[in-house]
Amino acid sequence: MVGIWGTVVVGGVLAWYAYDLPDFGDLYIIERRSSITVKAADGMVLATYGDLYGEHQSLRVLPDHLPKALLGTEDRRFYQHFGLDLIGLARAAYTNLRAGRVVQGGSTITQQLAKNVFLESDRTLKRKVQELLLAFRLESNFTKDQILEMYLNRVYFGAGAYGVEAAAQRYFDKPAAKLTLAESAMLVGLLKAPSRLAPTGNIKSAQTRAAEVLRNMVEAGYITPQAADAAIARPAQLARSRVPLPNARYFTDWAIEEVYQLVGRDHPDLIVYTTLDSRLQGSAEHSIEAALERNGEKLNIDQAALVALAPDGAVRAMVGGRDYLDSPFNRATQARRQPGSAFKPFVYIAALESGMTPDDTVVDGPISVGDWRPRNFDGQFAGAMSLRDSLARSINTIAVQLSERLGRDKVIEVARLLGITSNLKPHPSLALGAFEVGVLELTAAYAAFANGGYAVQPYGVLEIRDTHNNLLFRRKSGGAYAHMLPPEILGDMNGMLSAVMEQGTGRAARIGRPAAGKTGTTSDYRDAWFVGYTPDLIASVWVGNDDNSAMKKVTGSGVPAQAWRAFMMDALKGKPVRALPEPPARMVTLPSLWDRIVRQFGGGSAGASARSAEPPPPPQPPVAQISEPPVAGGGTRMNWQTGPQPVNR
Repeated sequence: MVGIWGTVVVGGVLAWYAYDLPDFGDLYIIERRSSITVKAADGMVLATYGDLYGEHQSLRVLPDHLPKALLGTEDRRFYQHFGLDLIGLARAAYTNLRAGRVVQGGSTITQQLAKNVFLESDRTLKRKVQELLLAFRLESNFTKDQILEMYLNRVYFGAGAYGVEAAAQRYFDKPAAKLTLAESAMLVGLLKAPSRLAPTGNIKSAQTRAAEVLRNMVEAGYITPQAADAAIARPAQLARSRVPLPNARYFTDWAIEEVYQLVGRDHPDLIVYTTLDSRLQGSAEHSIEAALERNGEKLNIDQAALVALAPDGAVRAMVGGRDYLDSPFNRATQARRQPGSAFKPFVYIAALESGMTPDDTVVDGPISVGDWRPRNFDGQFAGAMSLRDSLARSINTIAVQLSERLGRDKVIEVARLLGITSNLKPHPSLALGAFEVGVLELTAAYAAFANGGYAVQPYGVLEIRDTHNNLLFRRKSGGAYAHMLPPEILGDMNGMLSAVMEQGTGRAARIGRPAAGKTGTTSDYRDAWFVGYTPDLIASVWVGNDDNSAMKKVTGSGVPAQAWRAFMMDALKGKPVRALPEPPARMVTLPSLWDRIVRQFGGGSAGASARSAEPPPPPQPPVAQISEPPVAGGGTRMNWQTGPQPVNR
């Protein structure tokens, strides 16, 4: 009676779970997300998004070692069981019991096919019962070879590739029919953990797993030990056109948003050609990696970012952090950090627009704005110097004097015209970069100095096509959109920022050809920058910590300038030497000569005197305690507490 009633109960349970089993017609229906393949300007595949499916491959055209690798690793009794391998289950249970944990599964290839095609991956009794019922139905409706063929064409191999053909093309740039023994072993090895083992992100782990597959094939009698040893000695490698730039995903994640803006999110499979230069990207990644490897632990630097732009705003290289796989947060586009003295060029542009020249004399001395008294890095004052030298030496007091005389709103206006969109407020410490900006944002603002005075909008997408080669978008012009700097001011700024590198805080960034740039360092060494350019390329380097903790006396003239130099030396290799735009020759008239004499000995021009006679704007609460190294440091130090604070030295 117990047996009869047990049979009835089991039958009822099976009937209950069988009533909503999916139809086998779903075997031939593939529901997937649209895919986007992102390529560098030279055609190198940088990343894929969405799902990739290759053409269905018959078992007859696949190399013999591919299904054998699968059977030797996943289901050696595939041709003997009826969808459920009782011997395999017992063996797996014994192995797991001895290990004290799950180290071996007992599912057959037929069960895995049923789960992958028809069912969710949740661990429930219903799913396991339906998986078993579907496996029995598959075994009764299809031959073993058909089941094996369907499995190889539907299973996930990582990196968005479904099916062996898509995986072969994705990793090895060849059809599945031409896979070698080592390549077949690597693909089968991915099935254990396709996302974690995908060779695009972890080639060493993929090769180690492939070696295990080869040893399984020897145990199963499919290949000789000699063949396995030869394949292990020469493991599969990604095709050269598929070798990824590990941190290029920072760029592609950013570029994908531009794709969505251009063609929307509802689209067929796309191929996107971008502005990224794979050689420059490799140089950028190497420069950042080398800088962090050499100085990271020693100087408490955990993160860095680098952006390089063409003069028209095209992004040529982007590194948004130390390691994309470890942290995909893009510090080049998403983070906001204080630029320190790298913001000062906007103050000096405002000064030049007011009529000052690089040779005008300014005085580094004690000043106060309300209760706030900005200081230089060494606590000393250098006295009279030229406007050019004050920028080259990054003198804080002079930058604040200029900002206060010209008006903070004027400085903000200049920054806005050149592309700074972050929230800037007219506080006294504005001149010293006390407000946060993005790395890409600041780099783009400097592009005007290199391209003749044009503000630019950074861009990354050149062309978008569908998989049938239909053109959906093609960029017809660059990112320059407005002429903002007249030749006189542009030439003067280039001369002043060149002096920064020749004799000022940026000397460590010199590259043996015309170049200009500016250092920046913030409060307690939390951020350090170098932003520089030549007529061919604009690049910036930022280093710091995500938790805003202090580095060990890292200034913009140190690690950032050195990393910038290493990148630019490699990036510009073989490029002809070109000069930066220079100011046109000035004709000095008596009135202008007299005006300069008045400014030098009388404290400013007539216009400046008139402005100074007006009631000054009410002082804002000071928000920063600032200091800057005269030559060796290169940046500002800021304390976001209001009121004057002592500076530890």
